[in-house]
Amino acid sequence: MLRGRIIRSLSGFYTVDSQGQSIICKARGRFRKESLKPLVGDWCLFNVDDQGQGYIMEIEERKNELVRPPIANIDQALIFVSWKDPDFSSLLLDRFLAVVEDKGIEPIIIVTKIDLADENDDPQKYLSDYEKAGYRIYYLSSQKGIGISDIQNIFQNKVSVLTGQSGVGKSSLLNAISPNLTLQTGEISTALGRGRHTTRHVELFGLLGGWVADTPGFSSLSFNEMKKEDIRDNMIEFNLYKDKCKYRDCMHIKEEDCEIKRLVNEGIILKSRYENYIKFVNEIKSTY
Repeated sequence: MLRGRIIRSLSGFYTVDSQGQSIICKARGRFRKESLKPLVGDWCLFNVDDQGQGYIMEIEERKNELVRPPIANIDQALIFVSWKDPDFSSLLLDRFLAVVEDKGIEPIIIVTKIDLADENDDPQKYLSDYEKAGYRIYYLSSQKGIGISDIQNIFQNKVSVLTGQSGVGKSSLLNAISPNLTLQTGEISTALGRGRHTTRHVELFGLLGGWVADTPGFSSLSFNEMKKEDIRDNMIEFNLYKDKCKYRDCMHIKEEDCEIKRLVNEGIILKSRYENYIKFVNEIKSTY
């Protein structure tokens, strides 16, 4: 059998990339019986008959998967936030980070339009706490090409999804990296052949030695599949200090002798991150 990655799914046919060649495959009927549907991003084993028709025989174990879009084995999510137009929102960024990390996907923060910051406004200074916590951050200008060279190597050997508000610069980035895509703002999927209304077509396209999903990212940022403990455990700076809390399973909200609350009061942990954390926990409608 041959091994490859599914890079396209359309109407029951799957395009599998195997050593740089694309093979159109069908899935064996047993997958339906086992309630296992092949997903774009899956590593699979397949056979090819004498007529050149491929058949997916096995799906390898997934390290993660998304429901919307239905993609598996994602390495990283490029989270786009603009500093201006639309204005930066720590609440939205922290929500993206919590959802992405819960899926076992590495988040990479892309801050766009930093040249539009006010004279006394410093995006890098404001976001330094995120960098101290361990997040990778790249800063882009709204002026064409500025900052692009810094991030071109992050796609190498990775499966990436792009996510963020409309108008924050996702299309502009891909256009600058690969001008032949000629993407219109907000039209990433359409330009890649997906079609605005073709909901059953999911695809990865090759970019700078890696693969990028044909979608802007997650269509839903709800915490429906998460518990309050998941929110807590995905606040990576909390994990650096949680062992110093009085209670082993401290939620860092109403407990006494909480190291996290102390560090927030001392300014070591960003107050806005902590406040957003409480909002997310309350959103899950948990009580303490």
